[in-house]
Amino acid sequence: MTLLFISFIAGLLTVLAPCILPLLPVVVGSSAAGRSRLTPYVVVGSLAVSVILFTYLLKVSTAFITIPPYVWTIISGGVLIFFGLTLVFPALWERIPGVAKLSSEGNKLAGKGYQKKSFAGDVLIGAALGPVFSSCSPTYFVILASVLPASFALGTLYLLAYVSGLSISLLAIALLGQRFADKLSGIADPKSRVKRTIGVLFVILGLLIVTGIEKKIEAGIITSGFFDITKVEQFLLKASDGMGMENKGTAIGMLTQGEKAMRYQEVPELVSPDTYLNTGGQSINLAQYKGNSVVLVDFWTYSCINCQRTTPYLTQWHGKYKDKGLVIIGVHTPEFAFEKDKTNVEKALKEFGIEYPVILDNEYKTWNAFGNRYWPHKYLIDIDGYIVYDHIGEGEYDVTEKAIQAALAERAARLGESVDSIDSGIVSVDGVEGSRAQSPETYFGSDRNQYLSNGMSRRQGIQTLTFPTTNTLNALFLQGVWNFSPEYAVPASGARVRYTYNARDIYFVASASSPVTIKVLRDGEPVGTFAGSDVDPKTSTVTVNRDGLYKLIHDESVGVHTIELIINGDGLKAFTFTFG
Repeated sequence: MTLLFISFIAGLLTVLAPCILPLLPVVVGSSAAGRSRLTPYVVVGSLAVSVILFTYLLKVSTAFITIPPYVWTIISGGVLIFFGLTLVFPALWERIPGVAKLSSEGNKLAGKGYQKKSFAGDVLIGAALGPVFSSCSPTYFVILASVLPASFALGTLYLLAYVSGLSISLLAIALLGQRFADKLSGIADPKSRVKRTIGVLFVILGLLIVTGIEKKIEAGIITSGFFDITKVEQFLLKASDGMGMENKGTAIGMLTQGEKAMRYQEVPELVSPDTYLNTGGQSINLAQYKGNSVVLVDFWTYSCINCQRTTPYLTQWHGKYKDKGLVIIGVHTPEFAFEKDKTNVEKALKEFGIEYPVILDNEYKTWNAFGNRYWPHKYLIDIDGYIVYDHIGEGEYDVTEKAIQAALAERAARLGESVDSIDSGIVSVDGVEGSRAQSPETYFGSDRNQYLSNGMSRRQGIQTLTFPTTNTLNALFLQGVWNFSPEYAVPASGARVRYTYNARDIYFVASASSPVTIKVLRDGEPVGTFAGSDVDPKTSTVTVNRDGLYKLIHDESVGVHTIELIINGDGLKAFTFTFG
């Protein structure tokens, strides 16, 4: 139930998230301009209900899932613009059919101080903000993507905890706004300058949301180095994932069955794999290994650079320990649609030298059964079927191998085999270094392109863009005609990409319907000796002719540089930049 506590804390902290900070004036302003003492409670309560309903709509209705995200931003921004105009021009509200009658009845019931603005208006303002506030928390997305599909009741509980924390923080801010309004003379007058000023603020914020500028402000807050509270959430979530991780393998094999049951989680089963690879056409499950083998389950996807840097260790462990009772199973859960293709995955297995079994988890069924959230993520299952150790991401390969050795030693002892036959040495892999990048993974597709800085982020469709005169660190700039889909963006021939990054290496996930040649420049010059393994250093070009990851730049040290891509040809699909 650790996630229940984290969900509540995440809700409390969400008001400090970069995507919420620009919207807090709406909460303060609606309370200051409100018609009664109940306004803050009505606005915040409506927002809370809106978050919950919006979440359920996304999970249970495919009709709502297919609605582009920008539709919700237009609705939210449009509501704010409308109510801002009613504050600037009070007569506008009274001209809406039926509102004048409702307001006058409200006046009779509430007395002299009751304003003409309808109770429904406060509800609508709060409700309009729900979809916007729903997109700002890593914890919220964990609940949406992992918990709700596995358990509706538990997901609802976590969602209520998150919304409760969010409501408490927002209500405190709203009440402060109302207290501030109480000190202003004439605030009750619907024609006062204060209310009209608040109305103008509503209109401006609504326009920022509709046009996408609010997202650019969000990106600016992040790249400026301003404290990003979502990092606190990510830290808490990662810390809570350690199913046995705190012992780092030192207690493996030293616990009784009862102690294991209290300390560790039993491993869930592989759920309806789409296909099995490297198994000779045979299906496999985890239950068949219980009582006989130690299993290492690795969640990965082939175009993930972090996964690719982990793979050499997995292949060496497979060779070293497969005859000692270790079974490695790769669970290939795709990030992008082209990674669902069996042929593409089979090519990757050959390229990376993977000989251990791999299942395709295209529908995220096993991913959700494990409650997984990361690529790569390794789970070590002992002979009794318990997850005794897990590790997220790269690094700590020696710790992971020691945990494997401890689990194998327990297995050997239980089965009457020689414990001394298990090599206690640690494998080493030459030429594999962990990421030291300071730049974030940057997506091109409209679902996640928040770093797009000279166009409309999170907006599907065609945009014609022009480079700005200056560069900004970790800002994605595009030039030419681009057609944005949720996962990727398709440029017309002659389009360009410019990105200033702080890293050693830069990778590009892309595909093409037919080969497309891309000119690669580093700080305005051909890459030369800084060419990545997929770039011809003589021509400074890369040819995209397969679905996957392309290494564009390699440097010996981390530094700030600008990469520019010049695209020659049609049919390219640009997915993401990743860094090392």
